[in-house]
Amino acid sequence: QVQLVESGGGLVQTGGSLRLSCGASGRTFSFSRMGWFRQAPGNEREFVAAISRSGAITYYADSVKGRFTISRESAKNTMYLQMSALKPEDTAVYYCAADDFALVSAKETGYEHWGQGTQVTVSS
Repeated sequence: QVQLVESGGGLVQTGGSLRLSCGASGRTFSFSRMGWFRQAPGNEREFVAAISRSGAITYYADSVKGRFTISRESAKNTMYLQMSALKPEDTAVYYCAADDFALVSAKETGYEHWGQGTQVTVSS
């Protein structure tokens, strides 16, 4: 059984920073691609960032490029999302996701395992 648990969400002012963490437990040895998605109220879930197994390949949504940084520590089975220069439009529930396939993916259907989400609220 695989479990992904997000943490680090909270309330921050515009321009502030937060770091989200995603801890994985269970059958994690085969995780290749991992990613972050988010869902704002009334919107569909959208892609934020993805990272390969080694961490050498990363991919970002245009809306967060240059402000967010995805990283992972495979030895700790943990993935991170460093968010800077936050905007009110970044307010959403953030989800981490993982899958066994190697290529990074921006599609929800590319991930088998999901966390429960952590709320990020950016006040104006």
